[in-house]
Amino acid sequence: MTTLEYDRAYIWHPYASLNNPPPVREVASASGVNLTLANGKTLIDAVSSWWCVAHGHNHPAIVEAIRRQSEKLCHVMFGGFTHEPAVELAQKLAAIAPAGLNRVFFADSGSISVEVACKMAVQYHVALGHPERNRIVALKGGYHGDTSLCMAISDPDGMHTLFKGIMTQQFFAEKPSCGFGSDWDPTDIASLTKVLEEHDGEIAAVICEPVFQAANAMNFYNPAYLAEMRALCDAHGVLLIFDEIAAGFYRTGPLWAHQWTNRLCSDATGMSRPLCPDETGVGCLCPDIMTVGKALTGGHITLAATLASEKVAETISNGRPSAFMHGPTYMANPLACAAACASLDLFAQTDYAANVAKIEHAFAAGLLPLKGLPNVTDVRVLGAAAVIEVERLPARHDIERVIDKHGVWLRPFGNFIYAMPPLISNGETIAKITMALADLALSKPGPAPTDGDFHE
Repeated sequence: MTTLEYDRAYIWHPYASLNNPPPVREVASASGVNLTLANGKTLIDAVSSWWCVAHGHNHPAIVEAIRRQSEKLCHVMFGGFTHEPAVELAQKLAAIAPAGLNRVFFADSGSISVEVACKMAVQYHVALGHPERNRIVALKGGYHGDTSLCMAISDPDGMHTLFKGIMTQQFFAEKPSCGFGSDWDPTDIASLTKVLEEHDGEIAAVICEPVFQAANAMNFYNPAYLAEMRALCDAHGVLLIFDEIAAGFYRTGPLWAHQWTNRLCSDATGMSRPLCPDETGVGCLCPDIMTVGKALTGGHITLAATLASEKVAETISNGRPSAFMHGPTYMANPLACAAACASLDLFAQTDYAANVAKIEHAFAAGLLPLKGLPNVTDVRVLGAAAVIEVERLPARHDIERVIDKHGVWLRPFGNFIYAMPPLISNGETIAKITMALADLALSKPGPAPTDGDFHE
């Protein structure tokens, strides 16, 4: 059997059937924005391998950091031990996190970091003598991961409905409807207000993806919502969790997506939008807990982290049990921590905010004219993320045709054709991606999905 034959017969891929799997391509190597296939062809990775390859594939500085660390220590349990890469990474994260989030818990994936954040919130209230506060409020349209609790706080009508029977019921507010560039409508917060009032005394925390709801809704919403959310959490004595895994590290423009809450101004396009004057986070709206992942290591190796405030950490540590009850086997893996340190150095050394602004401008110029065309429901652009919402995706053979024709790897899902390219992408790369997106959006709509099918 060839590699592809064995793969097709025996290996499950994400959100795919073994009996009728979608086509896969064998990757031999990668560099920068490009994937080189086993057949010698190259593809631009327009989705940053699920939004994590911020600095490009196989960045020499990150590869070298992993190599150097591998010569000294590849792994050691974090229970009873520590090591230099973990301490260095914690210091670097605390230096760029929102003010006060300087307590760090390392996890081995984004989903686990969200599980950890929610467990922190519950244990915080247990320590305060309120074990009845054990539910999480989330937003419809949200996505927080594929583990059990993460599914339970992701969109209740989204991709995880099959598993409702194993999920603990949580509470949901309606998806924010005020778009990113639109005027703030105070009624947009009414649903969250109602949920908090109706379940006052049961709730441990509210969680959201700030500004950018990614994998379930591809929704960019008004940052004023976050300020209202913060005020409501304070009024009801619940914690606020920001899931910055997808939107953080400059994906929407600033270092953290929630930094858009700071002030309103007009940019060169005349759009009314909030800007954060201070990349350090000082003076910005702050959550009590924040999760980071994906681009944390530049997409080179899996790692995530949950950052908590002193209030949260001290309350848990002074309660019973005083130990926080979580501990992944690969927590603070030295190779991953070394990669993350190198990645954070690259973020510090590179003006990604400027390049993301160029990417946004190019996407907007090339894609916004598609609004109103047949099958195109909406076009949305923010930072280095472009979304074309369609009534129906093209057929699989048309998606494959566009990928091969333009040499651009795309992974449309649901009703969304989108791109979230590496932050290093230049004008030529974005132009090629834009052409591929437009070609796919203008392709004939495919058949309606069979009831129960999921098209990721």
